[in-house]
Amino acid sequence: MCAAGPAARRLGRAGAGASRAPKRSRRGKSIAIAYEPEPPGPKWEPENWRQQLERIREMRRARDAPVDEMGVEKCYDSSAPPQVMRYQVLLSLMLSSQTKDQNKVKYIKQTTAILKQKYGGDIPSTVEELVKLPGVGPKMAHLAMNIAWNSVSGIAVDTHVHRITNRLKWVKKETRYPEETRVALEDWLPRDLWRELNWLLVGFGQQTCLPVNPRCKECLNQDICPAAKRR
Repeated sequence: MCAAGPAARRLGRAGAGASRAPKRSRRGKSIAIAYEPEPPGPKWEPENWRQQLERIREMRRARDAPVDEMGVEKCYDSSAPPQVMRYQVLLSLMLSSQTKDQNKVKYIKQTTAILKQKYGGDIPSTVEELVKLPGVGPKMAHLAMNIAWNSVSGIAVDTHVHRITNRLKWVKKETRYPEETRVALEDWLPRDLWRELNWLLVGFGQQTCLPVNPRCKECLNQDICPAAKRR
């Protein structure tokens, strides 16, 4: 019994230690605290942009700018087979570009050969493939998607759109290149307005918001345009 006594005491101490182990585990356990995510702040948008847009629409109501008479949408046969119509759209875009004439001819020949070889005479159906064609840039690709494929892939930004949206402060900070402007506009402008913007601002830029000596006195936005000459 004397021998059994120490053994029993050792077992008792071991048992007691085992029973206390979970307490140490519980004391060392970290508790995760869940925090509610902060709500996102209001999305940036330019001051007075909706009013400016409505006034530009009013100034473009007559549809009598050069783009309305000689734009790409007037330069293809809408009754032609779809594949032919799409090629005509792309060809019209390439001819209307600001590239030198000799380069236009070269690019059109190269692009036509690629279309025959790779696309069966049709044009690519994505911006990524369109810009791989010789002489086709992002603006041209987005217009081709819009007109030829009836798909809004992005805002087509040319020199008019680039100039006017910078004057109106429709970009958070001044942009130097049309592609920068496109990215900045698409960040806030509702997508259902993307299709309209090129046609609207190109005509406005041809008639009123000219590159040099803009006709601010004739502009309905004179009182709310940051760049307006009010003298």
